[in-house]
Amino acid sequence: MALKREAQLEKTHRAILEAAQTLFLTKGFQGTSTRDIAKAVGITQPALYHHFADKEVIYLQVIQTVGAGIKTRIDAINQSSQAATATQRLVQITQVLTDAHPRDIFTVIHSSFADLKPENMKQLGMLFQMDYITPIETFFESPDVNLRGQLDAKQAAAFYITSLSPLFSRFHRIGGPEVTQTEQIEQLLDMIMHGLVAD
Repeated sequence: MALKREAQLEKTHRAILEAAQTLFLTKGFQGTSTRDIAKAVGITQPALYHHFADKEVIYLQVIQTVGAGIKTRIDAINQSSQAATATQRLVQITQVLTDAHPRDIFTVIHSSFADLKPENMKQLGMLFQMDYITPIETFFESPDVNLRGQLDAKQAAAFYITSLSPLFSRFHRIGGPEVTQTEQIEQLLDMIMHGLVAD
């Protein structure tokens, strides 16, 4: 009987995290309440608090899980540098990010900082650096990526991730409404990599 209860608790725990992931990634930290998460799972708020102390704990767990998956996939792309050009790899990296995030990554994560306790803000910053920024920096450190003289991989990674917001807009698609997601990514990356004005 204890095993059955334990299995049920584990199932509910997983369901909370799955529902929270969907809600946090689409509505953001501020736009999601523990009531929303409990309702999506079909449990009460007190039952949710039996599993997690508060919304921040759930949020950090979600970002840790999503970020770990992103890091694994970007690391694999970085290690396949012989099989694809730098541009092809950056398209693949961008597809990893847009597949995992229905809304602008930078905005979703950074807009939550102001609402978190200092220790959770610090942990979120570390997760974002480790799972998102560092693997992207590794791409920009690749031998076949030639950054302009005054730029380093850290600056390039920060600029790149903050420049992706057009990919998450349904209303202002680069290239118009008829282009595919891949074509939109390629057009945006061309502007990021080569600028807007010809020399």
